[in-house]
Amino acid sequence: MKIRFLPTFLAVAAIAIAPAFAGEPVKLIFDTDMGNDIDDAMALAIIHQLERRGVVELLAVTSTKDNPKSAAFIDAINTFYGYPDVPIGVVRDGVAQEEGRYNGLADLKDEAGKPIYPHDLKSGEEAPEAVSLLRKTLAAQPDGSVKIAQVGFFTNLAQLLESKPDEHSPLSGADLIKKKVKELVIMAGSFQTIRFDTDYAEYNVREDVPSAQLFAEKWPTTVIWSGYEIGIAAAYPWQSIMEDYGYVDHHIIKEGYLAWVQDPPHDRPTWDLTAVLYAVYPDRGYFDLSPMGSVTVNERGRTDFIANDSRQKGVRKEGGNDRYLIMSEVQAARVREAFVQLCSEPPAGSGDLKSPN
Repeated sequence: MKIRFLPTFLAVAAIAIAPAFAGEPVKLIFDTDMGNDIDDAMALAIIHQLERRGVVELLAVTSTKDNPKSAAFIDAINTFYGYPDVPIGVVRDGVAQEEGRYNGLADLKDEAGKPIYPHDLKSGEEAPEAVSLLRKTLAAQPDGSVKIAQVGFFTNLAQLLESKPDEHSPLSGADLIKKKVKELVIMAGSFQTIRFDTDYAEYNVREDVPSAQLFAEKWPTTVIWSGYEIGIAAAYPWQSIMEDYGYVDHHIIKEGYLAWVQDPPHDRPTWDLTAVLYAVYPDRGYFDLSPMGSVTVNERGRTDFIANDSRQKGVRKEGGNDRYLIMSEVQAARVREAFVQLCSEPPAGSGDLKSPN
């Protein structure tokens, strides 16, 4: 395996991939629109790499992409990285119903007819509904112990907010969240001018604006927003994709990346990975944070932030729970190298690795 990056990053990379020496693993729920961009898959790969170090306990994965192949591909990634039994839930009557460019990899077979990426869940139609799984998962955890990383649409979390007591918990959705969720980190919105556009509506928000508005108004715990500008500044190096994944004949991340990035080779922005990195390592100095305040969503899907100490009118509520990530150029270099080291490392139990080049 060849990795050719600046030596000055090596100490940072060692920190990023080091095992946890103290503390309990982060109890994490991952909510994704798997299939709409390759960064969802890369973010889940990083979660699994951190999980095998004891840094993360992945409780469940839920999909907001309403295509049956989304859940199948999630299961294929989980299996590839050695975690085939992670519960998976899916949205019903959601948005983005097309298959996407890489979810079909879950169906690939070799010349003998064997699946290239084995997995048990063949379709989202076989998976539980996302809100029911979220309620079941949260109810089973200690109070104030769960972090959620949301990198897709707001559909599942908005429906969780509005959910009623059920067999899993006598609490309403809002009360269950308030009791069980420690923090929510989301990849959504934008908090800087994007390509000279001061009215930019980010994709994860604009595809389901009503759910995003409900979420922004009612979510009861601390929310850390990773805006569109953060992912642009933390693009994943194309060189790594071409050189660092050749230790197996078929790598689900490399093949997914190549299926998605159909333009000429370029460093791909990796929005979703930033939310995962902050959720797991909030104190490593990868990012700075805005003051506390409130994020609002307009009818077009534009996000606006008003600090709690602002004198502007229109603050969502007194003492807003929102902050957003800020990243300097130096931090961006550290973040990119952490992504490379975490995402490209061979999965656990890869006994059939090819010899290094």
